[in-house]
Amino acid sequence: MAVKRNTAYFCQNCGYETSKWLGQCPGCGEWNTFVEEPVVSSKEAKSKDSLGSEMRKRVKLSTISSIKLEQSDRISSGLKELDRVLGGGIVKGSLILVGGDPGIGKSTLMLQVCRSVTSKGKDIIYASGEESLSQIKLRAERLGFFSDSLKLVSETNLNIVESLTIEANPSILVIDSIQTMYSETVSAAPGSVSQVREATGICMRLAKTFGITVFLIGHVTKEGAVAGPRVLEHMVDCVLYFEGDSKGPYRILRGVKNRFGSTDEIGVFEMGEKGLKEVENPSEFMLSGRPENASGSVVACCMEGTRPLLVEIQALVSDTNFGFPKRQATGADFNRLNLLIAVLEKRVGLRMSGSDAYLNIAGGIKVAETALDLGIVTALVSSFRNKVVDKDLMVFGEVGLSGEVRAVSSPQQRVMEAARLGFKKVILPYASLKSVNADGKIRLIGVKSVNDLNF
Repeated sequence: MAVKRNTAYFCQNCGYETSKWLGQCPGCGEWNTFVEEPVVSSKEAKSKDSLGSEMRKRVKLSTISSIKLEQSDRISSGLKELDRVLGGGIVKGSLILVGGDPGIGKSTLMLQVCRSVTSKGKDIIYASGEESLSQIKLRAERLGFFSDSLKLVSETNLNIVESLTIEANPSILVIDSIQTMYSETVSAAPGSVSQVREATGICMRLAKTFGITVFLIGHVTKEGAVAGPRVLEHMVDCVLYFEGDSKGPYRILRGVKNRFGSTDEIGVFEMGEKGLKEVENPSEFMLSGRPENASGSVVACCMEGTRPLLVEIQALVSDTNFGFPKRQATGADFNRLNLLIAVLEKRVGLRMSGSDAYLNIAGGIKVAETALDLGIVTALVSSFRNKVVDKDLMVFGEVGLSGEVRAVSSPQQRVMEAARLGFKKVILPYASLKSVNADGKIRLIGVKSVNDLNF
């Protein structure tokens, strides 16, 4: 008599488990995301666990006072922009997920980190499930000389990679990519919910038990999230997203989860023939190529963690050829654009209901901060009335539904960044004037509402 295999249904979006198929996931609310996969019994998993009793022998209880933090608990990656996003360096024994679109430069970034860390005498294992060793060598030759402290393996069986890692005991393990790895304890296809969850669990045990820093490279879906169950992001310590146009030269590394630092920091890189190059002054990079004497172009300031970043806001308002005007936003919130257009119509009296409106944040950066509201409003009116904004002017502030301009955080840092780059005037919320000391380096213009902008 054949033995019936135990199966369960898993949500591909959040990892919710149920014994029967459901149309809508109770965990995340998504539709048609459940897939059937075999379930491994605890007895079978225990018999196939490669760590076995050795893992349990290493486990012991500790008190807060007995734990000593040392400077060596963080390793410099050799890239200041990456260290900034990670909160000061790579934390020993951490599990870090790096996600991004295909061809964006995730593998190149990891190889550059390997090159820098191995030059300091640290051992690294780079396990690739997508590329052969010769393919990795071709990429590595473009980046420069690599120490023999970097060990390469082309393998998709994570149990083999696990055994090699325990034997070699490196400082860092890189898995490229987590969706290609599979575990022998799970009889499901690589990239499935069960395999990704089990593979991440193995990597987490390696990191926490042996103090090995593990980097997981992950692909993203068309919605921009890491492919696989949502539980993957909950298990890791850090989630980094590599953003940008793969056809363009610039890349932005953004931290969306970090247990060891801030989640608001970004790192800016430029992709060249010899790999990724750090952009130490992102504000100058964002403003490079700014048009002169063009309406609809305004410079605003946003805060990315502790770093003020000047960006160019471009707006194009033109008469529509259809009964329903078109709205489009690139790099900014689409709903926020519609809200600000409604404020201009109601509070300022601009009739934009018969015009198409296009908004773009130059440089490929995505900004969600409301401090750009005043800059967006200024750009829209500039394009609508075809008036050029002074090139020496920088704008920031939040706009409310009544048309009032509200204070935002860190006004001093924003003003000083504008003064450093040679701007002569800053329009900011009137409530922020008392907290800014420009020392006469730049002219400050405080406004209480959008009508004070003298449209």
